[in-house]
Amino acid sequence: MEIFELFTKANAQWVLFGSILLGFASGVIGSFVLLKKQSLISDAMAHATLPGVCLVYMIFQVKSIPLFLIGATITGLLATYSIQFIVKHSRIKTDAAIGITLSVFFALGIVLLTFISKNLSGNQSGLDDFIFGQAAALVSSDLQMIAVGSLVIIILSTLFFKEFKISIFDPLYAKGLGLPVTFFNAVLLALVVGVVVIGIQMVGVVLIAALLITPPLAARYWTEQLGLMAMLSGIFGAISGLIGTFISTLGEGLPTGPVIVLCASVIFLLSLIFGSKKGLVKKVVATV
Repeated sequence: MEIFELFTKANAQWVLFGSILLGFASGVIGSFVLLKKQSLISDAMAHATLPGVCLVYMIFQVKSIPLFLIGATITGLLATYSIQFIVKHSRIKTDAAIGITLSVFFALGIVLLTFISKNLSGNQSGLDDFIFGQAAALVSSDLQMIAVGSLVIIILSTLFFKEFKISIFDPLYAKGLGLPVTFFNAVLLALVVGVVVIGIQMVGVVLIAALLITPPLAARYWTEQLGLMAMLSGIFGAISGLIGTFISTLGEGLPTGPVIVLCASVIFLLSLIFGSKKGLVKKVVATV
């Protein structure tokens, strides 16, 4: 009977629909981020959202998802600009700057979460769900926000596809055409922030970066064309969301977010082995 809950209960339907759209949106945006070689920035951005959620709760002392998302957006953007500032004004490389920023912001988030737990009457229920995600605890309004946000991200990615493509592969040529490269880079960054912010409710700050990285990596083994790669990546993300939601629904107490990420990892492993462009099997056959 449990498998039919996805089709009979409204909240379960929204979980399924939201996870599919989130997976597709993450895959599409992740393709651009991967080709810009900024995948780890999304990881730092995700970890940096936790202190924003905690600070908002400490200020207003209410469990409000819209307020939490505003706080997450602010600290996520702050972490991103901190990385860029460190790289620009010091000799520290990008990977080291990402590691420093990720560690500092996530450590601050854990400290604030512990403080809330011990000093604010222990009334922090729901905040710790942002670490690993808790799709089952989301209400219909939260899931509708995830679905709508994912749709907006997908639509904007489609509208600005050509601009993103030119800006990533040949920014000098894009400037020669009169395209505002800086603006489109900012738009892409905003879309990444959007995926992270809406995704942390379902997958959590620790795992949302995996949805931005794993599907594009899997798609890379099947094609070298950005358009097809983005589409495949979105499909892989959507399949991960679909299968992950089914498995977590059938399993007793299985968290949806981690199961979705595991499904994406399986797809990546299959692509690594059987991919038509760079798969291990193709390489072995080519050398025989």
